[in-house]
Formats: sequence, C-alpha cells, structure tokens
Amino acid sequence: MAVLRQHRDPPHRDGGPHLGADRRLDRPRRDLRERLRGRPPPVGVVDHHDAVPDLAKGPRGQSTGGEAVRVALAQLDPTVGDKAKNLKKLETAVASAQADLLLTGELFLSGYMARAAFAHLAEPLDGPAVRAATSIAQEHSTHLIFGMPEREESTKRLFNTAVLVAPDGKVAAYRKVYPANFGPFEEGLYFARGEDLTIVDTKIGRIALLICYDSFFPELAKAYAIEGAQLLAIISASPSTSKPLFDKILPARAIENAMPLVYTNLVGTELNIVFQGGTQAIGPRGENLGQAEDFVESTVIADVDLRDVPTARTFRPTLRDTRKEFWEPVAPTIPVRRA
Repeated sequence: MAVLRQHRDPPHRDGGPHLGADRRLDRPRRDLRERLRGRPPPVGVVDHHDAVPDLAKGPRGQSTGGEAVRVALAQLDPTVGDKAKNLKKLETAVASAQADLLLTGELFLSGYMARAAFAHLAEPLDGPAVRAATSIAQEHSTHLIFGMPEREESTKRLFNTAVLVAPDGKVAAYRKVYPANFGPFEEGLYFARGEDLTIVDTKIGRIALLICYDSFFPELAKAYAIEGAQLLAIISASPSTSKPLFDKILPARAIENAMPLVYTNLVGTELNIVFQGGTQAIGPRGENLGQAEDFVESTVIADVDLRDVPTARTFRPTLRDTRKEFWEPVAPTIPVRRA
C-alpha cells in the first residue's frame, strides 16, 4: 500500500501564512475599512450587531487557534464481514503513517455491503473492536477515526457511526443523521438516524465529524463552524458514480466555512458497488492539501495547519457575516454535542 506525502506551501517571508496575491489585493480594502471605522453602516451593508455573534471566535468567544496536524487519509479496501482482518489492516496503516490523526472510510470495520450481517457485526462503543482500536491509538500515539455499525444497548437499534479514539483513551462517536436510502443505497433498512452532531475536543484540535451523504447538507458543516470546530473530518463509502459530485461539494464546504476538511473514502468492489476513492484534504480556502490516486489502496499524508483558520475567516468572513434572521429559519435548533 502506497504512502503519499503532501507538503504545504512555505510560509510567507514576513513569517505569516502564505497568502500570495490575495494579501496584496486585500490591502486597499483594509485601508478603506480603517478610514470608515466608527461610521454607521450605509444602507445595504450588514450591521454586525445583528449577525450571529462571535462566530469567528467559536463558542463563548474562545480562540480558534490550533496547531499543525499531520493527517493520514487511509483509502482502504475492507473485507466484508471480517472485523479482525480489517482491524489488522487499520493497524498496519497507522504504523506506516506515523501521523497525529488517521481516517478510514465509512463502515470500514464491517465493510459497507454487509447488509443483514450488520445485525451480528454491530457492537456497542465499549465493545471489543473499539477497545482494540483504542489500543492501536495508544501504541502509535495517533488519533483514529473509522466507521462501524454501532449497537445501542438500551434499544438494540443500529447506527452507522464514525468513531474517534484518542491516544489518551478518549472515545467519541457521531451517528450519521442522513442514512442514504436511494439508488443502490439501503442504509435506511438497517440503521436508525442519528439525532445530533458531534465536535470532539482533542489535544490536536476541535474535530467535527460527518459521514458521506451528510456532506450534501451544508447546514451541518455550518453549524459545526458556528460552534467553533477547527477541522471537518468526513468518512465515506461513495461509489464511482458519486465522485464528480463530491469533488464539487467538498471544496464548497471548506470554503463557505473557512474550515479545513479531510475526507476518506473506500476503494474496491462490494457486491454491485465500485468504490473509486477520491480521498482528499482541503484547506480553509479550498486549496488542495493532498489527494489519493483513484481505485487503489493508498495513504495520503497531509499537513493541515489549524493556525490558518483564523486567517482564512478574516480573509473571507462568512461566519462573521452570517445573519441570524436568515440562518435561524434554516437551522434553528441543530443540536451540536461536545465530546
């Protein structure tokens, strides 16, 4: 399995982030803002007292500053129904990558097309598979995000879940809120809908989780950004027919929220579905930080600098300029849970 390493642009000569021509183009606008400071806003200009408050700073005004994070995007072909083999493949990828964070695809633990077998492959979050993944995370000092069928013990319902395990033993989970149930997808037959979003507070940053089809609902990523997420991590089991769509919407999610995004898809063939890949990392202004080759197993190593987030949100202040009267009717009560 290939390991591809991607490198970021060098810092700007003044020590700040590399902004290229954008820095020069923005200088006249900054000078104009200085001259207009203190004047009432003219007609047609947003009064930011009416905007959603403190969006650029995250919840309760906290800073969105972070650090550079080395992310491994493991584009893998799981064996349907063989959790032990898939865990071994996960461990091999983690050992080779030596990253701060590693992602694998949606339902990687069981395989995506397990169908009726999900009933016996599913586990609770304190089950043996998650314990094994936690041991891998601890041994290699790597945060892991992987997909699995989760069983809720109290109700016996199944969920399509993204699990994050940290080297310090922390376990957090996000349940897919939009199970795909159209065309070749049958998730609604096996999985219940998740009921909230999840931001995971880790030592490497505040990580927001989504799964595949969730990406097509921009209010979810927006809600995460408003709540102070620094990195959007998406795991996927998307067929080759969907790749052109993901190639368009993923940069949009990053740009519109000025938030870096990392996306890992499966490869291989399961029953009638061919997974092409399309695994990629995208910076907060849409820049390509790394992309995997289609149709083959590989791990892309991308350096994602969370310190770029405040700069990107100043350069393109979509969060600051979000207006409550337009946002709240669309997503008034999206529940975002901190883990």
